Amino acid sequence: MKVLLAPAETKNSGGEEKLFSKENFFLEKNFSLRQEAFEAYENHVQNLSLEELSIWFGIKKLDDVKKYQESLRNKPSMKAIQRYNGVAFDALEYNSLTREGQNYIDENVILFSNLFGPIKASDFIPDYKFKQGAKLPNMNIEKFYKDNFSKDLDEYIGEEIIDLRAGFYEKFYTPKNATVITMKFLKEGKVVSHWAKHYRGMVLNTLAKNNVQSIVEFMNTQIPGLELVEIQEKKNIKLLIMNIK
Repeated sequence: MKVLLAPAETKNSGGEEKLFSKENFFLEKNFSLRQEAFEAYENHVQNLSLEELSIWFGIKKLDDVKKYQESLRNKPSMKAIQRYNGVAFDALEYNSLTREGQNYIDENVILFSNLFGPIKASDFIPDYKFKQGAKLPNMNIEKFYKDNFSKDLDEYIGEEIIDLRAGFYEKFYTPKNATVITMKFLKEGKVVSHWAKHYRGMVLNTLAKNNVQSIVEFMNTQIPGLELVEIQEKKNIKLLIMNIK
């Protein structure tokens, strides 16, 4: 069983001197494709003025823009699950997990980066900026990764998936053969959106702490603060409606 997770806009800085290379990513045979997207990004960033980058990155302060104007080639890298620091990652509390819990995350979680595509939690990436939905010239990044990685992802992932991604990241990959669990979170009968990220992180934290290896195990695991109220099934997807207590 694998777990799919969305990235976060905000990231931690710093890292190790592991520069952008094939060894930093799983599915190594596809590295030339990641490199193609990487080169398109690098060329685009280098060809824009500081003001144009401010718009493209979605960053108002020009001093902050300068940080991401530099090439990513020589920037230090960090484990992807530790690079991102948004709401879901705060709730996951990766650094507070036991070594066994961290290993679970490293081996079973696949993130979907707007720049690097599908990456394992343990893959090493630099501190980059690529706003969700931003466009590169002559490349639809979501379609590029979906077209070139889906077959290999299907083979790698296997038959069971817990999909904790936000809807946008379904554009990068749609599982074909696996049984997929997705979730919707309700508070007082209303669907929550922003705070859904928090509960996705909590779900992942629980999976890691309990070493959940199958959908059957997952369905028998109590998620703190959540109550299952309904299951909706459509083809290979089971949507769990979760009530926030």
